Amino acid sequence: MINKNIHTFIGCDSEYEDSKIVIFGAPFDGTTSYRPGTRFASAAIRNESYSIETYSTYQDKDLEDIYVFDGGDLELPFGNTEKVLNEIESRVSDILKDEKMPLMLGGEHLVSLGAVRGVAKKYEDLHIIHFDAHADLRDEFLGESLSHASVIRRCWDILGDGKINQFGIRSGCREEIYWGKEHVNTCMFNFDTLDETIEKLKDKPVYFTIDLDVLDTSVFPGTGTPEAGGVTYNELLKAAEKVSKLNIVGMDINELSPPLDATGASTALACKFLRELLLMIYK
Repeated sequence: MINKNIHTFIGCDSEYEDSKIVIFGAPFDGTTSYRPGTRFASAAIRNESYSIETYSTYQDKDLEDIYVFDGGDLELPFGNTEKVLNEIESRVSDILKDEKMPLMLGGEHLVSLGAVRGVAKKYEDLHIIHFDAHADLRDEFLGESLSHASVIRRCWDILGDGKINQFGIRSGCREEIYWGKEHVNTCMFNFDTLDETIEKLKDKPVYFTIDLDVLDTSVFPGTGTPEAGGVTYNELLKAAEKVSKLNIVGMDINELSPPLDATGASTALACKFLRELLLMIYK
């Protein structure tokens, strides 16, 4: 039994036994190579969520009408990346064992690997939909194979060819971009081929990972590795709504770095997006 978290995201204080979706935080940025701070994201999202409503004007739905449990943050060690990933995998496995869907709040993007490890053990034919500015397909970065820059490559190690679908990618070294052309499905810069992917993945188990730097820096500056030329908030919302129609068995939102946007606008955006995502995904 996962203990109840006293400090929850707005509207997500249902009992664990009753809930279909379980939120937990993975406050880790131990491999961040540019600007750290994502370790503070999950706490900031909870704190600032009370500045928004539980009701969505976009969907005419309300968080008060669904059952979501917020189990708080994992206590993750710094300096032991493999142990961090094991802790995340264990939490995800526990949630799945209870027939609930895990929704992880990062943290840097490497935390997704721990979650994918856990989900892939339950769902053999797992596919990934990945929204991001960065391909994250390097085999190593600065000599480290476990890195935010290699997280999707490590997921490929588990799933193999044809199982990873990337959207919004606009940054990467030549080697990883060329490698990706042979091993993953990538839609550069936007969501233009998303409808085709949705059709292809009907009835497949899908892990949905969203790096918020897929957004343009003009609307989301609070991230560690900002990349110009991203999508708008409304474009992201529409794309997520399409993905929500699939059999989502696990998901995460990552790479908000609250200290890097003193206005608080990036955190407010993350709060609003999480609300919309919960209301979309909840079945």
